[in-house]
Amino acid sequence: MGFTTRNKRFFFSLLLLLAGIQSCGVKYGFTGGSIPEGMKTVSVLFFENAAPIVYPTLSQSFTEALKERVRSQSSLSQVDSEGDAIFEGRITGYSITPAAVEAGTDRAALNRLSITISVKYTNNIKPEDSFEQSFTRFKDFSSATNTIQGQEESLIREINEMLTEDIFNRAFANW
Repeated sequence: MGFTTRNKRFFFSLLLLLAGIQSCGVKYGFTGGSIPEGMKTVSVLFFENAAPIVYPTLSQSFTEALKERVRSQSSLSQVDSEGDAIFEGRITGYSITPAAVEAGTDRAALNRLSITISVKYTNNIKPEDSFEQSFTRFKDFSSATNTIQGQEESLIREINEMLTEDIFNRAFANW
């Protein structure tokens, strides 16, 4: 079983297309902005916990999550201070509230853990991209099967992931 004329044309066309793509090269970037040319370093300062309710390791885990986000999604070198970009701020909110109440009772069927981070981002290369903004994310959970203490660490990890994505995108994707 050999190639038909139709298959040969398709194969030849595909080779021409691939050769054309390879010679042109592919360029990509964020729509609406990206990491400014000339930006080489970033400083992620420690985010103090100023929330009324304090989870002991939240400051450390959030700060490390933001450092990891920047490290994994950019080629910026992290420095302790005076970077081309600087993230600083504090944790201003940490709360557990009922998200849904069980019918006929006053018991919470679903609870919500919310974290709010106040961020000051300084862009020393493109100062017009600097900002101060608060970011809030939450995760709903049920305490019927497990106490908050049994779920808190994994909930915080998930919320930190969402918050760091929001902050990174606001700083570098310019959305």
